[in-house]
Amino acid sequence: MMDDTVLREEVVKLLRGGEAHVKPETALAGVSHNIRSVRPAANVHSVWEELEHLRLAQEDILRYAIDASWKSPEFPEGYWPPENQIATDEMWEASVNGFFSDLEEVVTLIQDVRVDLTAKFPHGEWRTYLRQVLVVAAHNAYHLGQIVQTRKLLGDWKE
Repeated sequence: MMDDTVLREEVVKLLRGGEAHVKPETALAGVSHNIRSVRPAANVHSVWEELEHLRLAQEDILRYAIDASWKSPEFPEGYWPPENQIATDEMWEASVNGFFSDLEEVVTLIQDVRVDLTAKFPHGEWRTYLRQVLVVAAHNAYHLGQIVQTRKLLGDWKE
């Protein structure tokens, strides 16, 4: 039987960022409240839209994996905030906190040695826990990069 300790550690590193990917804390640190809801160009999402999309998608992927009664939102509208929505400080904080809370729940799932990461979860058809967490990692890395790019376009990124 394979010792999956290294696999679990590497997936956690991937989720937490660093090395080739920006860390979530870095991408979201010090975002000026006056640019959060600004789209830098047509068809480019605002930092707020990217963050809320990250939160909604990560929540759905996690809950789907661990809760057979979870109902996913309608696609695609259920995975994005309303277009051009102005995020209040309260909305921003709730989204940031929700994102990090769910991220830590994903990490806890990975670190739980009682969870066979290669097992298909009972209600997930062909999906495995490992597949779900890798989707979270890839999706987060992509959209955190989009946040950095948007911040650069708006002059709100300090190298």
